[in-house]
Amino acid sequence: MSATTTRPTPAASDLESPRTYLVRTLGCQMNVHDSEHMAGLLEEAGLVRADPAEEAAWSADVVVLNTCAVRENASTRLYGNLGQLAALKAARPGMQIAVGGCLAQKDRGEIVRRAPWVDVVFGTHNIDVLPRLLDRARHNAAAQVEIAESLQVFPSTLPTRRESVYAGWVSISVGCNNTCTFCIVPSLRGKERDRRPGEILAEVEALVASGAIEVTLLGQNVNTYGVEFGDRGAFADLLRSVGAVPGIERVRFTSPHPAAFTDDVIAAMAETPTVMPSLHMPLQSGSDRVLRAMRRSYRSTRFLGILERVRAAIPDAAISTDVIVGFPGETEEDFAETLRVVEQARFASAFTFQYSQRPGTPAAELPDQLPKEVVQERYERLVALQERVSEQENAAQVGRTLEVLVAEGEGRKDEATHRISGRAADNRLVHLALPPELADRAPGEPGVPRPGDLVTVRVTYGAPHHLVADSALAGGPFEVRRTRSGDAWQAARDDTHDHGAAPSGGPVPLGMPARR
Repeated sequence: MSATTTRPTPAASDLESPRTYLVRTLGCQMNVHDSEHMAGLLEEAGLVRADPAEEAAWSADVVVLNTCAVRENASTRLYGNLGQLAALKAARPGMQIAVGGCLAQKDRGEIVRRAPWVDVVFGTHNIDVLPRLLDRARHNAAAQVEIAESLQVFPSTLPTRRESVYAGWVSISVGCNNTCTFCIVPSLRGKERDRRPGEILAEVEALVASGAIEVTLLGQNVNTYGVEFGDRGAFADLLRSVGAVPGIERVRFTSPHPAAFTDDVIAAMAETPTVMPSLHMPLQSGSDRVLRAMRRSYRSTRFLGILERVRAAIPDAAISTDVIVGFPGETEEDFAETLRVVEQARFASAFTFQYSQRPGTPAAELPDQLPKEVVQERYERLVALQERVSEQENAAQVGRTLEVLVAEGEGRKDEATHRISGRAADNRLVHLALPPELADRAPGEPGVPRPGDLVTVRVTYGAPHHLVADSALAGGPFEVRRTRSGDAWQAARDDTHDHGAAPSGGPVPLGMPARR
């Protein structure tokens, strides 16, 4: 599908000026990774990333909004952002605005009708056309709308500008074969398409060569990986193979589906030291009746049985989940079952959602859509329960010695608290104090861990959403292990200071890592 809408031709001076870009992501991990590909394509086309300090002012010459359509407020967020951009563009005729992602795939020409100042609309199946559509929109002085109905180029073969030098996403599949009645993703992402193991391993090796020590394998349903080429054990084999890549220290994956989760995956997790003891297992509801209405082909007993087997094999595993409150027809008894399962499951954390009526999904046509006030009240009870459970589970971590991968930008209050932040092996967020003699030094200065380095500390406090490890303040453990990732972060930072380049990485095509 393609369409055009005419608009004034930009001034010649605008066309000749150096061009910068900003990609803003609204959505899930899959969208984050797609945004990395969009950024890689734009840099390959000669654009330069806008100064991050100016992103709030939307100062870039090209602004790309990568949208989500899963929640009801997705449209509100998009048009709110577009409204902010309208006045900026009116003052800068050479500026271009592009909208991609799931909402673009869903709403298509509606976006340009409602926001005629948008230059480009493209979908989930044709990310590769973004630079070409921007050029065509400038040349024709008309909006370009191009939506493909099926995948044109597997995204992971595209140039990539990684947001992190020490950790990276790797897509193992796109699309989904499930038919959950509340979910619009299959109609927007299409049927599952699997990459061959050799291609995935080549991308992992490229990431390692560019400095990464952690990878997260991505798919709408990772544990059905292999269905396209007829290998039911493919995902467990892939975990073992990726975990054995020289230089990899941490392997994660998201998200599996309980109906297809098998014991060979648990064994691969337990037997591969580099596969981390963390698991995101979406519950959605604890009521078997609601699960049936959702077309989730498992029941609460099976779900809890999976968690029991995971914890038997991996005692320190931290398990997170997704839960939807207020699905059409959900009774108080159904909701009580959800509370029971959440209490019994002892999740380390949970993403909790109020049901959104999404046009185009079977659930949107179901009777007994619940009143907002009922859904809100149940949601608040669920959040209160999970907050209590999370706080108890994190409090149980106090006294444990953990190795934390230092991250960049994880701790919003780090400057005020003189801490740095990162992730433990089980993916819990940890804020850790520097020894007093290092408190006033910045990352990269002698003795201070850099993003990508690993630090061994002892947990001193557990809050619902994070751990604190202030052991260094009392003479406890604070052991820094400098890594290749830390070296890569340092090199990128030094390159930024020397040449004004953007800090973390650059376009990284499959098998051809960028060197700085």
